Amino acid sequence: MVIAEGEEEHEELIPGLPDEIAEICLLRVPYPYQPLVRCVSSSWNRAISNPSFLLSKKNFSKKLSNPQLFVLGFHTVTSKLQWQSLDPSSNRWFILPQMPLPNDTVCSTSFASASLQTQGKIFFMRGTSTIVYRTVVNKWSTASEMISEKSYFAAEEVNGRIVTVGKSGTEIYDPEDDTWRRGAKFPGELERYETVVNGGKIYVTEGWWWPFAVRPRGWVYEISSDTWREMSEGMKDGWAGESVSVCGKVFMIPDVDLPMKVYDEATDTWRCVNGERLPRDKVKKPFVARGLGDRIYVASLGLKVVVGTVVDDDVCGLMVTWQVLDAPEAFGEFSPCSCQVVYA
Repeated sequence: MVIAEGEEEHEELIPGLPDEIAEICLLRVPYPYQPLVRCVSSSWNRAISNPSFLLSKKNFSKKLSNPQLFVLGFHTVTSKLQWQSLDPSSNRWFILPQMPLPNDTVCSTSFASASLQTQGKIFFMRGTSTIVYRTVVNKWSTASEMISEKSYFAAEEVNGRIVTVGKSGTEIYDPEDDTWRRGAKFPGELERYETVVNGGKIYVTEGWWWPFAVRPRGWVYEISSDTWREMSEGMKDGWAGESVSVCGKVFMIPDVDLPMKVYDEATDTWRCVNGERLPRDKVKKPFVARGLGDRIYVASLGLKVVVGTVVDDDVCGLMVTWQVLDAPEAFGEFSPCSCQVVYA
């Protein structure tokens, strides 16, 4: 090839293929192997670092409908925290890099995590620190610090923002400009924080807890109006398990061996869901859960995972079926603290 003066030779991404076709091939490299693409050649490194490629990767991941489950495990012997990710379609696990924390032996109630599902980002917050994991580069980085120090709180994503709730108040993070701002003052104080997001609202309660002497308290935050209101009586009184949002509804996995329930806002009641019960011979407490689309992801002791699929049948109504995904024996001493489901 003859190169004119002042010109640079164009290096094909994949010899013999147009670059637009080659980029489609690179988009199909599954997580978590995408970062390894950088090591192949300088042209591949430039391609996947381009903002347009990152945007295409995000949209492509959603089209594939292949979200990844990320589980934060607490090692019951060493007291260390470790993130693992699972590809439910292949049942393959991947260990994430260690978080850049002063130490990784922290109390399981002293932090909170949230995610931007469509952007492949996971946020971990503790004290005033905020760190972000980006699936596309398989790295943790530091974000702006929270306004006030937190030691006992919850965090959720609402309409593209990260909202934290706790004794120190409500704070809202905007990932576009990497800034925190204060929201409306949280009107209560809870013994523990159980949260779920549905319809642009955060539902926060402590649920029923031993010895069941006090009725649970709960509030609802609407980010569009930056207002809090008390949770309805029926929702509070029936909240006795792990709740997730799927199919535009709030579902609850009971603490005991009972059918899963769904909340009916019109009647302010919880009603049973048809189909299979959670396979409790495989799922041992404690467990954490997240929802995405029509799927419910539950990670339990030993990081054993079950995935529920919710179907709205015209004849039978809402139904759920469960698939069991066994974890490696090496995870046997891990207890789940948190989980997130993101497109990666």
